[in-house]
Amino acid sequence: MSRTVYVNGDYLPEEEAKISVFDRGFLMADGVYEVTSVLKGKLIDFPGHMARLDRSLGELDLTLPVSHDELLAIHRKLVEANNIVEGLIYMQVTRGAADRDFTFPEDATPSLVLFTQSKALIENPAAARGIKVIAVPDQRWARRDIKTVQLLAPSLAKMEAKRAGKDDAWMIEDGFVTEGTSNNAYIVTRDGRIITRDLSNRILHGITRAAVLACARDAQMQVEERPFTLSEAQDAAEAFITSASGFVMPVVEVDGTTLGDGTPGPVAKRLREIYIAESLKHAI
Repeated sequence: MSRTVYVNGDYLPEEEAKISVFDRGFLMADGVYEVTSVLKGKLIDFPGHMARLDRSLGELDLTLPVSHDELLAIHRKLVEANNIVEGLIYMQVTRGAADRDFTFPEDATPSLVLFTQSKALIENPAAARGIKVIAVPDQRWARRDIKTVQLLAPSLAKMEAKRAGKDDAWMIEDGFVTEGTSNNAYIVTRDGRIITRDLSNRILHGITRAAVLACARDAQMQVEERPFTLSEAQDAAEAFITSASGFVMPVVEVDGTTLGDGTPGPVAKRLREIYIAESLKHAI
């Protein structure tokens, strides 16, 4: 059976789901998105995703066509309709359909699309083995804090990693790591400090990032929010990334340099356990 998706007020089989060719998300990447994890049929960090959605919409002068309560109901209906026990819900808001023009249309109705993906999140094989990343120049626009649908640069970086036989890429700007292609990046120093880039327009303000750092501080782990270089990463005891789809994902190789003994480190493994446990406690 095909999935049920949501398009502008209608629940449809995916084969019947359509958006106008004049939609500005298609023509201009004029839209934002969020991805919410589902564990045991419940939503993870939903309030955080709504807060970031509001921020992204505000930065682009976009309007959400439904309320947060209505969005929650849509998410829950899609979970039920598609029998999602573990996976993801993708949500996209665009400025809507209008004749192609660089200026914003005055009368367009925003488009809202949601769909689900079943995916093993807790028992993800990559978490057991760790992932390998390469370094690439960061070629994205200057407002990475807005979760827009313009993802070509990260996609190109991800493909470069794939062609190199690796799992992902860490992007480098002015000598420092910004983030991964679809995740926030961290290292753990040899004396146990967790280092991750501080919040600014240069990185996405990850919802999982915020939750994981709260878990780390609650567990009495030392956290420093500051830029770090590629050489610092290669000299680290361990590293990891965070995202809604990967939770805490250990990194075992950085641009050809193996970290530690080449297996997931204890800090990343412990943080993953804590984050999953806390997420399940507060899922809705």
